[in-house]
Amino acid sequence: MDSIDAWVWWLIGAAGLGIALVVTAMPELGMLALGAVAGAATAGLGGGVVLQVVVFAVVSVALIAVVRPIAARHRAQRPQLATGVDALKGKHAVVLERVDGNGGRIKLGGEVWSARALDTGQAYEVGQEVDVVEIEGATAIVM
Repeated sequence: MDSIDAWVWWLIGAAGLGIALVVTAMPELGMLALGAVAGAATAGLGGGVVLQVVVFAVVSVALIAVVRPIAARHRAQRPQLATGVDALKGKHAVVLERVDGNGGRIKLGGEVWSARALDTGQAYEVGQEVDVVEIEGATAIVM
């Protein structure tokens, strides 16, 4: 065991962290693995044990501090292209049969939909233009 250089141990640690990353899907383990690779590079260049550990810690913490907020921001963003019923929200429709709190029919995107008024006291007459607020099942909620 004494014949194995320190940089090899760092690479073995990086590989172990990489395997754990794949198994658990925790991106932080990947950042720690990159820190271990930096520690291996430091060992390969002749840095002492203390310097290797410091480089590992600095690179790992820096990656986590920089990459995690960026990943969280991307995860929180809504997709730019809405599809399915999400694409219908905010669209304009024309009333085909009187729409009130109990129901009615509208023409939305070239198709006939059942509809209900968002405000149950409000009614929309034939030919009136309405906006789709929500889709509940096969019923468009309009205002």
